[in-house]
Amino acid sequence: MRDTKESRLLLVLLVVVAFALITVDIRGGENSPLDRPRQAAQSAFGPVENAVAGAVDPVGNAIDAVRDSGGRSRAISRLERENEALKTQLGSKDITRNRAAELDSMLKTAGAGQYTIKGAQIIAIGAAQGFSWTVTIDAGTKDGIARDMTVINGDGLVGRVTTVGPATSTVLLANDPDFTVGTRLEGSMELGFATGEGNRPMRVQLLNGKADVHKGDRLVTFGSQAGKPFVAGVPVGRIVSIDPSGGNLTKTVQVQPFVRFTSLDVVGVVVLGPRTDPRDSVLPPRPTPPAKPKPTAKRTPNGKPSGTPGSTPTGAPGGTSGVNPSGTPNGTPTTTGVEDYNVTIGRTDSATRNSPTTTSGG
Repeated sequence: MRDTKESRLLLVLLVVVAFALITVDIRGGENSPLDRPRQAAQSAFGPVENAVAGAVDPVGNAIDAVRDSGGRSRAISRLERENEALKTQLGSKDITRNRAAELDSMLKTAGAGQYTIKGAQIIAIGAAQGFSWTVTIDAGTKDGIARDMTVINGDGLVGRVTTVGPATSTVLLANDPDFTVGTRLEGSMELGFATGEGNRPMRVQLLNGKADVHKGDRLVTFGSQAGKPFVAGVPVGRIVSIDPSGGNLTKTVQVQPFVRFTSLDVVGVVVLGPRTDPRDSVLPPRPTPPAKPKPTAKRTPNGKPSGTPGSTPTGAPGGTSGVNPSGTPNGTPTTTGVEDYNVTIGRTDSATRNSPTTTSGG
């Protein structure tokens, strides 16, 4: 509509009428003459108002959600931090328990071999200085660690120290292909050399090609001069297979290490070896085989245990019903002089005829 004098006059007139109606409605109170027109308008335009409100409310809710999103985000972040703190607390308790158990096992091993050890923790793994199987421990020269010291845990041989820093050291693990250690077979004391094979069992070459070895036999370290790089008596592993000798002067066996190199955590560096070779004393005791059940005597239909003295063999050659093999009627006690219930059936040679026989009943 154009901005003309007529339009301006109409606008002013409408405003005056609106004010007049508002004044009449307010002064009328509950008996306002505009109640009926208002009700009619509400009935007519109420559905339209609801529809418009339904369309506009989601937009309003979205605006409110955006307005409140900052506070909700902060609350969610706080709850997530509390949840992570609880998980860390629970996890730290499990880690503490596991480390305490590993430390206890390692101290028992060190006590059995009379090893003086310095405890350390694995803080890094990876290829260091060209080695493929190495770990870094949190102990160095400040802790009395030196190069070529034996590293153990509660299960046995872990490796040896190769490089040392002020606060950390690098350990070459026993399953590394560049790792070699002298071994001694449990019991027979046969000597050999074990070499790491990565994830596979270690390869041990016994110096005696005719050594009597079996699956399950265990090996320990032979030891080095002055205990470096290896102290004696540390458990190495268990034989899992024996390679064909093929007439060689040496014999090769495959040995599964006692140590699980993929789950190392707490280790001990042997800073002082034992005064005497502990030999096999560090090895854990072998499991006791279960006791065999005692055989029970089978009973015959007449209630007598089978295989007991005085029972009559069935189907004996030359025997008749009611007659013992020696020709004596049943019921007559007979002593043949044979020990351990070894009975000879159907023999009529002179040795049998001349055997002493005592018959009661005349």
